[in-house]
This record gives sequence, C-alpha cells and structure tokens, in this order.
Amino acid sequence: MKNVLFVASECTPFIKTGGLADVVGSLPQALKENEQIDVQVILPLYDEISEKWKSQMHLFASIDVPLGWRNQEASIYKLIYNKITYYFISNDFYFTRKGVYGYYDDGERFVFFSRAVIEALSHLECKPHILHAHDWQAGMAVALAKIMQPIKDLKTVFTIHNIKYQGVMPIEIFEDFFELPVEHIGGMEWDGMLNCLKSALFHADKITTVSPTYADEIKDPYYGEGLSPILIERAGDLVGIVNGIDIKDYNPLTDPALPVKYRSSRARKKENKIMIQEKLGLQVNGDKPLYTIISRLVEQKGLHLIQHIFEEFLKEDVQCIVLGTGDDEFESYFSEMAYRYPDKVAAILDFDEDLARKLYASADFFMMPSKFEPCGLAQLIALQYKAVPIVRETGGLKDTVLPFNEVTGEGNGFSFTHYNAHDLLAVLRYSLTIFHTPELWNIIIRNVNKSQFSWKKSALEYENLYEELTVQYA
Repeated sequence: MKNVLFVASECTPFIKTGGLADVVGSLPQALKENEQIDVQVILPLYDEISEKWKSQMHLFASIDVPLGWRNQEASIYKLIYNKITYYFISNDFYFTRKGVYGYYDDGERFVFFSRAVIEALSHLECKPHILHAHDWQAGMAVALAKIMQPIKDLKTVFTIHNIKYQGVMPIEIFEDFFELPVEHIGGMEWDGMLNCLKSALFHADKITTVSPTYADEIKDPYYGEGLSPILIERAGDLVGIVNGIDIKDYNPLTDPALPVKYRSSRARKKENKIMIQEKLGLQVNGDKPLYTIISRLVEQKGLHLIQHIFEEFLKEDVQCIVLGTGDDEFESYFSEMAYRYPDKVAAILDFDEDLARKLYASADFFMMPSKFEPCGLAQLIALQYKAVPIVRETGGLKDTVLPFNEVTGEGNGFSFTHYNAHDLLAVLRYSLTIFHTPELWNIIIRNVNKSQFSWKKSALEYENLYEELTVQYA
C-alpha cells in the first residue's frame, strides 16, 4: 500500500477559486479506485469554508508551528468525504479572513501552512510515503520535507498548475521565517528573491505539470516565467500529465442544473439554448449558432484577440454569451458590446456555477483562444456537454482539442496556432461554415460525442509515477 498526502491551498467541494480545486478534489477520487493507493488531503481551514462542512469536522490534533522566532498554534481538523480523509489546518490569524488569496502577507500565510504540514505529518493516522504538493502555496512543504526529513524516505512530487504564480518574497524572509542553516538559501532563492515555486522545483523528487505540451513550453523562456533554466536542468524529472474531469459530476444526462437533460441529442441541447436566449433577452432562435465564453476575464485567456475582431465577427448571424469576472478593461468591453448588440451579445459579469452549466449545455461553440493555458478544464467540460471548442494551440488546449479535418473526418474542435487576432477570426468564420454544412457538422459532432476526458487514464499515469518514484529511490 502506498500512502500519498496531497498538499494544496484549495479543493472541491470545500473551497474553490479555480481549476486547482477541481484537480485536487477529483484526482484523489480517481486514485482511490486502485486499492494499493491511499490518498489523504491536507488544506488550510479558511473562514470561507461553509458551515455545512465545518459541522462535519472534528478536532484531530493541536500542534505548535515554529516560524522563525515566532511560535504559532494550529489545530488540525479531520473530515471523511467520499471515503477520502481530509485534514484542515486551522489558525485564526492566517486563515480567518474573507477570501482565499489577495492579502499582502500571502507569502507568510502559505509558508506557515507548509510548515504546519511538516509538523502535522507525525500526527496523521497513515504516515505518507509520498508528499504530493500543488502550486506555489504548497511549494515550501516540498522544500521543508526534504531539508527537515520529518519522515524517513519520504518522497516528494510537485505539480505546477500555473507557473506564472510563484510566491515571491524578499530574501530577508529566509532568516525571519526559517531556522535553517544558511546553505539552504540557495535552494529557495531565485533572482535575488525567496521563491516558493522555485523551492519546490529544486527539492522535489519528481515534477509534474498538467499537460505534456505545457511541460515542453515551460522549458522555453517565453512560457517559463523566468524559471526555464531550472526546468531545463530538471528535465529528466519533469513530466506532463493532462488533467481530467469528474464525468459523473459534469454529465448533461444527470446534471440538476439543466432544465432539459440529454446524452448527445442536439434537439434537446437546442431546447436548453432557447431557454437561455429567453432568460438573457437574446433573439430566440434555436437554429442560430451560439458561441460562449466562460472564463476569468484576464489577458491570459486571449481576450485581447477577441476585442480586435469581435465586432467584425458580429456582422455574421451569430450570438455570443460571456460569463465571468476579471479585469475592468474586459468587463467594461463586454458590457458595452452587450449594450450595443442586445440581440446578439449577453454579458454576465459574475461567476455562477449553475448558470455556467446551463451555458455549456446551450452552446454550439465554446471559445478559449488563450495566450497560454497549462491544461484548461473548461474545454473538457464543453466537450462533455457537446459544445465544440475553438482554441489556440497552446498547453493543454493543444493536447485535448484536435482541429477538424474535412478530408480525414478527424477532429473534435477548431484551433489556430499563432497568437493573432485575424487567425482567430478566420477560424471563427470557418467554424460557422461547418455549422451551416450539415454533412460536415454531423461529422464533427460525432467526434465531440466520442471525446471523453475522465481521470482514468491520467490517474494511471500518476500511479505509475508513484511506483517509479518509490522503486527508483528505494
């Protein structure tokens, strides 16, 4: 039996700000299908976690957490959900706040969390053989596990979900937060700063990221956010494993959010479209092609490309619905477009999970022309709800969306290579041509219906990685 401890800053269904939570929530569920692997998860106990979950937790242990000259107290709470054991690190000063991120002392908060994880290891009922940490917020847990060796022969895996976010702090923090010999500063420092992500990359036994293409891209300076040299150095220990989704949760045949449920019926999918058109005040016509954007409204998602060509594309007989929040620039832009084209454009500047599912179920096309995209879950969900994705060939988008080929009949979506607005416009127009050519549209829809990105294959790749790790370092 291999005991694996996931360390992360968020996890569905308890707390979520993005795709990290979906992965940390669903991957352990897939791994538990292997009776030789036991997965536990440890998280901060945020104030934002609902009382529904807090009422099911019980106090498991109390620990002292040294943080440099400070000595903080923390409580560990335990909850079992879907046969997975979850531990929550509680500390009023660091985690009893509104929201999850965005505080001036986020670096200190998650260094504390990582240090608390190390102290908690000796209290866990199943001592882990592998500590699997996710993103910068858990990066120091990997470094401290290797430096302090709280469990003999403990192996470490670190997963990069988005290399752009690194947890960077002034180098002076090393003396302030860590009672460690000065020689360890080299493994934590990068470009004159203390860097939580780099600390994990330096110390981890194995490094994974969330798609094979992204694993290649981040070794290039354009995508590597300054860390490509260390990733090139660690290339032999770096592997890309594409994310999956929970296909029991994202299932249009059983999804309680949908007014009309379906498996693959376009007629029943069209009924969802008509209801959304009525709800949002668009022209009601089930035969009109509907394009959706469900996204954080930030530059990474390729929204500057959309800005350049959106009005040109709206000259076509199409509709577009945008759901999300983000930068003022994009929120204002889509609000203006909805005001100027009320029959064609709707903009909902919010994030509403229930509405998002209705939009996936209503959409003919799902737009995701990202500047970079480590994996992306939205295009996988779109495929599950039988919406055709339109993406740029980067990261996990390239690995999961195969461009439609009229000659071979292959492909489950549309894509373009260069980060260029007119390339996006060309592929949007091409998608519209295919939509209005029934024999070709039927082919691509058949391919979409066959697309499935459950965790089964990816979980097996993680199992093999854990096996390789324990054998290699035995």
